[in-house]
Amino acid sequence: MTKQDFKKCFDNWFEEIRNYVNYRCCDSELATDIVQEAFVKLWEKDFEYQGDRTKGLIYKMANDLWINHYRKTKTERKYRLSLSWKEGSHETENDVNYKELKGQYEKALSGLSEKRRAVFLMSRMEDLKYTEIAERLEISVKAVEKRMTLALQELRQVLNHGK
Repeated sequence: MTKQDFKKCFDNWFEEIRNYVNYRCCDSELATDIVQEAFVKLWEKDFEYQGDRTKGLIYKMANDLWINHYRKTKTERKYRLSLSWKEGSHETENDVNYKELKGQYEKALSGLSEKRRAVFLMSRMEDLKYTEIAERLEISVKAVEKRMTLALQELRQVLNHGK
């Protein structure tokens, strides 16, 4: 391809091909880079100028360069996401909410009186029935029910109001 033929190709088709690639990638700077690279490859390959066939070849080269770029960036993004996930640097909103709620729960639990906390933990952590708790603490079942009711009310109040 002569310099005049190359200049003619570049002047006639550069904008058209750049607009096509820009339509595909939605980034005018990237589109310009890709089309310039396609023209450089055309020059380096020293193809024989054949009018519209040369135009089609440049379109194909630019499209292939865009696809290669897209695949490469997609793979890079996927790799970066897998790295960040493995590093544990990104906590989900649920994880953050869980940790915050857990902290509030522990604080609220420590604010309960010793009697209420004991009944609550025996019921929830040891899965004991009220009768079993009453036997262990040597109190009536009614006393266990009352302490549990008050413990639950206090916990709800603290957790709902963030006190």
